[in-house]
Parts: sequence; C-alpha cells; structure tokens
Amino acid sequence: MTISPSITSPDRRRLQLVGLLPWLFAGAVVGYAILVGGYPATVVSFALIYAVFVTGLNLFMGFAAQVSFGQNAFAAIGGYISAVLTASHGWSPLPAMVLGMAAAVLAAAIIGFPTLRLKGHYLAMGTLAIGLIAYEITVEWQSVTQGYMGISGIPPLSLAGYEVSSDRGQLVMLALVVAGGAFAAARIRRSRFGRALSAVAGSEEAAQALGIDVARYKLMAFLLSAGFAALAGSLFVHVVGFVSPEVFGLHMVIVTFTMLYVGGIGTVAGPLIGALIVSLLPETFRAFKDYQDLAYGAALILLLIYAPRGLASLFSTRGRS
Repeated sequence: MTISPSITSPDRRRLQLVGLLPWLFAGAVVGYAILVGGYPATVVSFALIYAVFVTGLNLFMGFAAQVSFGQNAFAAIGGYISAVLTASHGWSPLPAMVLGMAAAVLAAAIIGFPTLRLKGHYLAMGTLAIGLIAYEITVEWQSVTQGYMGISGIPPLSLAGYEVSSDRGQLVMLALVVAGGAFAAARIRRSRFGRALSAVAGSEEAAQALGIDVARYKLMAFLLSAGFAALAGSLFVHVVGFVSPEVFGLHMVIVTFTMLYVGGIGTVAGPLIGALIVSLLPETFRAFKDYQDLAYGAALILLLIYAPRGLASLFSTRGRS
C-alpha cells in the first residue's frame, strides 16, 4: 500500500505509535495482573482465553464476512476431549489439547462442507443448530461427560514436564498463546489467503468471477476458526480444572459476539481488546451493586454508538489495526 506523499515522516511515525496504543493497553492490563496476581490475574486469564476464541471467530466473521453462532460447539469438543483424556485416562495436557483441536477441525470439515453452502440468516440458523446439538450431547452423554455434574480433577497446563499451576504462571502462558494467535491472524490477513478472504467478504460473486474458489476459502476459514475455538476450550478446562455443559452454552456465544464487536470486527487487535474490556467492565461497575447490570449495559451501548467499528479501529488509519 502506497503512503501519500503529503504525509510526512513524523506524521507516519505518529500514526504508527497511535496504532500501537491498543497493544500497549493490553500489555499494561496483563502486566498489572501478573504483578498483583490473585483475583485480577484470574479475571484477565479468562479474558485471554476468550481472546483466543474470538481471534478464531474473527477469522471467519471479520476476515471472510460470514456468520457463525455455533463456534461454541468446537470449543466444547476441544474442552471435553482434553478433560476426559487427562482426568480419566492419564494423558498429559499438551497431547490431549492437540487431539481435541484435531477432532474439532475434523468435525468442522464434516459439518462445514454442507452448511457453508447456506448464506445470510440461513447460515446463522444452521450454525446455531450445531451449537445447540453439541450442548445437548454434553448433557445427555453422561457416561463420558458426566452431564450437569461435570468433570473435575482436570490437571493444570504443563510444558516439558513442568506443571503451570500458579495464577501468574498460567497468565504468562496464556499471554504467549494470545500473542501467537494475534501474530498468526496478522500474517493471515496479509497473505494471499487473507486477500482472498477479503475478496469473498466484499462480494462472493465478484470473487468467483476473479477465479477464487469461494467455497474452499470459506471452508478453510471455518476450519481455522474451529481450531482456535477448540484451543480456547482446552485452555479453559485446564485453567479451571473443571468443565460442565454450561461453560459452552449460549452464554458463550453472546459474550464472544459482544467482545468481537466491541473490540473491532475485522481487526487484529480487536479480539484481545474486546475480550479485556468486556471482562473488566463488570468488575469496574461492581461498586454500583444493584445497578451493576444497568451500568454495564449502558457502557456497552455507548461503546457501540461512539465506536461502531470497534475500539481497535479508533487507533488505525485503515480501521484494521
């Protein structure tokens, strides 16, 4: 992309610094949580897990402009496979997580091939059904999932034989995972694959006329999104040490959609910023007590009114920081 000659070198540097502000904010929040530990570290840890999920959702909804209300199903696949293999069969967390991601991607391939032929609200309803079916399976398949009783005794994350059980250690590991996910999303957006997704997002008919295999690229974005969702589900069960069907219910769909739109759909920083803001707002308004939900809702509405393209877009000249 050619930069206009009317923009001087100091101006370019200033714009670059402005574009770094969302990342500096996220780094400050995570750094503070690591420093103080305890409850703040727990809240930020959950936010980072959601950030992984929303990064994948953004690949499908932001980069490819498709709609999916069923990504929680893939989070459930990853989470429950990790939980069952580690708690009941003695597996280490890392191979269990890898298998959970592989199973989720396989399920996405089987489901996505027919489902992605739908468009608009038909696709939204079809993917919503996937999430509801997965929820019912986790409830009814009690011999494996233990139903509403859930699975406990799930071991914490471990790497190279070292168990990461402290809140600060888990937070550092989650921050590294989120950073890796954001880096991957940025590379994807600038790649040939990302440019093809942008063409699909603009107009599927025009993209097809240019020789882009629209169905193939939509399916690939769906598979990547499913992999991120499964990773988030696995991270959750190992951080919490427990899983039940409610974790991956409709509440997850609503919260992650809110995070995506508050942070900035189609941006790289948006999933992380949205996850942090939406997770921290309830804690900010806790002093309002009986009016906490009202204040929280009003804050979200104001954010969407004054930053309709998301908070991350405010700090980018292209709206895609």
